[in-house]
Amino acid sequence: RLLRASAEAAGAHILHSHFHSFGQGMGVTGVVLLAESHISIHTWPEFGFAAADIFMCGQAAPNLALEVIDRALQPEQRDIKTIQRGVPAFQEE
Repeated sequence: RLLRASAEAAGAHILHSHFHSFGQGMGVTGVVLLAESHISIHTWPEFGFAAADIFMCGQAAPNLALEVIDRALQPEQRDIKTIQRGVPAFQEE
């Protein structure tokens, strides 16, 4: 529900989602496939750690998705890496 809510907050279009729980009190891994790309998460509750990847293109707003995830997980610390993807526009010289 968290990743789907974050995708919706970002204005992304959900195509499909799949999650796997490793059992009671254990982690989960999952992905929400978007028309704009995807959001994935891997959690290790035994270590108090989660890793989320938010990849979006077009008009979707990945920062809004991150806000939803942050509010839900309330991390004590976080490490964010922003990577611009895509092919730069061809420029004539």
